[in-house]
Formats: sequence, C-alpha cells, structure tokens
Amino acid sequence: MAAPRSAGGGARVRPGATAAAMCGPGRLMLGLLIVLLQAVSAVQYSRSAESRSNSLKIVGSILFPVKVYVKLDHSSPHILCVTNHLRNSELIDPVFRWNGPGGYLSSENSSVQISPTGTLIFGHFRSDLSGVYTCSLVYKLIAAQPDKRLTIKYLIYAYSDPQYYYELTVQYHAAPCNSFHNTSFGKALLQILSKLVADLSCEISLIKSECHHVKMQRGGLQNEMFFTFSVTCLDTENDKLCPQSPCDAPHRLYKAKDLIERFFKKEVELRKKSSEPLPEIYYIEGTLQMVWVDRCYPGYGVNAVRHPDCPECCVICSPRSYNPSNGIHCLQCDTSLIYGATTC
Repeated sequence: MAAPRSAGGGARVRPGATAAAMCGPGRLMLGLLIVLLQAVSAVQYSRSAESRSNSLKIVGSILFPVKVYVKLDHSSPHILCVTNHLRNSELIDPVFRWNGPGGYLSSENSSVQISPTGTLIFGHFRSDLSGVYTCSLVYKLIAAQPDKRLTIKYLIYAYSDPQYYYELTVQYHAAPCNSFHNTSFGKALLQILSKLVADLSCEISLIKSECHHVKMQRGGLQNEMFFTFSVTCLDTENDKLCPQSPCDAPHRLYKAKDLIERFFKKEVELRKKSSEPLPEIYYIEGTLQMVWVDRCYPGYGVNAVRHPDCPECCVICSPRSYNPSNGIHCLQCDTSLIYGATTC
C-alpha cells in the first residue's frame, strides 16, 4: 500500500517491511518507468496565430515624452515626427532630424529606417536600442512665413512577455541521508520527469534536493528527501507540436502540470494495488505542491504604475533601477545609469 501523509505529518510504514524487501536504484528506475508509461497520454495542440501588425502609428507631443514599447526582436510601430495637431496639416519644406542614445540616426544603420516624411521604424529591436529619442522638425505652414521649429521626445522601451514556470516540491521517504541511493534516485526521477514533458517542448530542472531526519508524531525518526524542481516551457514555432489546440507556452505549461500530477497519482495507485512491501525510497502521498511563478529576464521587470500602457509586460529597467536575476520587478538603484541594468 502507499504511505499517505497523515494530518499530523506522520507516514504509515507497512509492518514487516525489511531491508531485504527494499528495492535498489535499478528496481526503483524500472518501477518509475512503468508509472511513466501508464501516466503519459497522447497530447496534441494547435498553434494560435499571433497577429503582428506593424501598421500602428505613434504620434508625438511637445508637452511630454511619449512612451513607446517595442517587443524584443520585433519591428516597432511607425513613430511619427509630428504632433497630432500637425499630422493633418500641410508642411512646407519640412526637415526631420532624429537623435537617439547613440547620437544622430540615419537609415544607414541596419536596424533603423527613416522615411522621407520623418517616420522612424526599428527592425528586430534590441535591448541596447532602448532610451530617449528626439526628433527635431523644421517646417513652414505658409511659404512666406519664417521657419517654425519644434522638438518631439519619445521614450522607447524594449519589452518581452513574462516567462512563466512552475516550482514543484515533493517529498520521498529516503534511504539514510549519507546513502548514494538517494543521489541516484534523484537523478533517475529528474530524467523521468524530463521525459514526461519533453513532447511539450518543456524542461524540468532540479533546483535543490535535501535529506532531513524527520521526527514523526508518536513515532521515531525517519529520513526524507525534499526535492524542488522548476518546470518551464520553451517558445516554439513547431507546427507538428500543436496541430489541434492552443500551443503557447502557458497552455503547454498547464498540460505539463497535469501530466506531472497524474504521474504521482499513478504511483500512489500502483503502490496501493501492490502486495509487495514498501520500498526504501517512495513518494509520500500528499506532499506534491506546484506553484505558478512569473519571472522576467535579468534587466527587465513589470511595473503597472510606471508603464500603464503595458501593465503586464516585462519592460526593460530604466536608469536608477535594475533586476539582477529572474525576478518580476526592477529594484531601485541610484547609481545605475543605463537601461537594462543587472547589477547595482
């Protein structure tokens, strides 16, 4: 029978279990593979078409900088060197001059295109292109009038979609904490879980494993392994992976969660049906926990107050802030003077 965790934290051990009946790593691996084969089912998805329109046009203002958000490795919207008032006016002899973080901009730069009417377009936007951009416009509304001048400022930010993952924690009754069987079992478990979700283009990584002596209620000490894994799904353009249902990373991550939960449920069911004594290392029923975690790339963060037009985006950290790891927010750092800082 399986050994469920009691409300008080104890684990029930089958009477009469002896060291001779306890399985080694080879039998553990075989048993887990049997569970795996029974838990895995055919999974099919279809890729949802993502509409990417580059025809969006952004108009500037002389009153305040206009914020523009450009997805990493994508083309930008059309950024106009006019205000909303001038957009519908006839401009005589207009002269447009764009400047960015690196100085004067021209179409000779492979990542920048400037049209004859002063429209700025980025292709394959990179993190280092983020920053303050200004366009100086010289024009006339009437030929006999002197030149008019104005400067339009934009704040252009790189952004990416949040990266999601599950943090998986699970406990196993273990061999003595100094036994190599625990290490071998941890490696085998990681391999099997990785294979379980591989067809979804998902990956599982071992964050940490620890062995502890646990004092049971009304009982003695027992050894337990505490495993923590991360479950992530990669971006993919594989049409064969998703022929019939949504294929974005969150959908595949939900499916991976379902497969993992069924894996451990199946292990419990097989143990309950078995007449064999409990092995030395076995899953403690009820200890599986899977927590959804949002994260951004280092140097990026979510801030709905600063970026209300992109409230759920991982936007590149502005100067005076940084994100050193895969957290979700940019942290304050008065000494940071660049966009996308990862150190303070």
